[in-house]
Amino acid sequence: MSYSTADSLRSVTLDDVRGAQKMLTGVARTTAMEGSRYLSQLVGSPVHLKCENLQRTGSFKLRGAYVRIAGLLPEERAAGVVAASAGNHAQGVALASSLLGVHSTVFMPDGAPLPKISATRHYGAEVRLHGQVVDETLAAAQEYAAETGAVFIHPFDHPDVIAGQGTVGLEILDQCPEVGTIVVGMGGGGLAAGIAVAVKSIRPDVRIVGVQAAGAAAYPPSLAAGHPVTVANPATMADGIKVGRPGDVPFAIVRELVDEVRTVGEDQLSAALLLCLERAKLVVEPAGAGPVAALLAEPGAFAGPVVAVLSGGNVDPVLMQRVLRHGMSAQGRYLAVRLRLTDRPGALATLLGVLSAADANVLDVSHVRTDPRLGLSEAEVELHLETKGPAHCTEVGRALREAGYTVID
Repeated sequence: MSYSTADSLRSVTLDDVRGAQKMLTGVARTTAMEGSRYLSQLVGSPVHLKCENLQRTGSFKLRGAYVRIAGLLPEERAAGVVAASAGNHAQGVALASSLLGVHSTVFMPDGAPLPKISATRHYGAEVRLHGQVVDETLAAAQEYAAETGAVFIHPFDHPDVIAGQGTVGLEILDQCPEVGTIVVGMGGGGLAAGIAVAVKSIRPDVRIVGVQAAGAAAYPPSLAAGHPVTVANPATMADGIKVGRPGDVPFAIVRELVDEVRTVGEDQLSAALLLCLERAKLVVEPAGAGPVAALLAEPGAFAGPVVAVLSGGNVDPVLMQRVLRHGMSAQGRYLAVRLRLTDRPGALATLLGVLSAADANVLDVSHVRTDPRLGLSEAEVELHLETKGPAHCTEVGRALREAGYTVID
């Protein structure tokens, strides 16, 4: 399946997806489908998690990258391939190229997480760091392709890539034949488009719901306008779906076959990631947690059985730490308070005793004695606490005030 520039906008068919599935035999894993009792109770019908976070390279991206590169002509393979990515696509292209014996060059932003840079190199790609944002990195990769003749491998805007991602949909139908709704995250739209082609061709009654981060939601205005629209300065922690403009090829498919596109906020993404970790014991990146965030936001809106696609698990440990704290805060399980106390020996120990009696777990303490705002005998303390929920947060605040402390809002 190799397409020229002239026919790159042609649609993707079920036969394309089935051909991609054959091509991926022995390359991509048939990832697990795990049931979630918690989400099932919340939604009121069975909910299953399609674990593409356990795919080789940690995301679904290997599927589309391999199909695209495998479909190149011999002379195109000889010229090598080039890609631009902050993470998942980079690793998918790197591994696919290595498996096919094709040289790959991957441009990544200067600020890309070190684990993702290291993994991309480990899979065999030559990594070049360029630019502060993905748009600059993308321009550098395209310039490299023009100069060297290397084939640019787009992360989502090509029929071969979409056909490869569509194999996730065929697996879902095999693993959960009775599925009623599939919920899938969307950036450029390649995964949602591929799943929609595969599933709707066989089961047109299945509802396909796309999920975007509210700060990088290009599809709602694009669908309203009838053509791809660019969203300026997309901002979200979910870098896997942080895309400012839908791809032309996936947009046409999404407009025709995807039933609904929803958006979720950062707090909802954090809570979903935390739920996947605690309840399902699955490490999922923020973009991969988008479908779960949508279920948490409005559980009654999804007819079951529901399959939520966990698209990836490549999360930087530093980001994971921040997101987990953010998720705990969103659930009322993390409380930050500032208060003033008399600066005398034992004052801090007394304060900690009050918190211990209130059953609050102290995670961090910052103690300031010298500040123009403070009186001669005053000190200011900032505490980060782990709590049991919103009601417990209220109890902790009340206990501090009853003990005579001035809590600063």
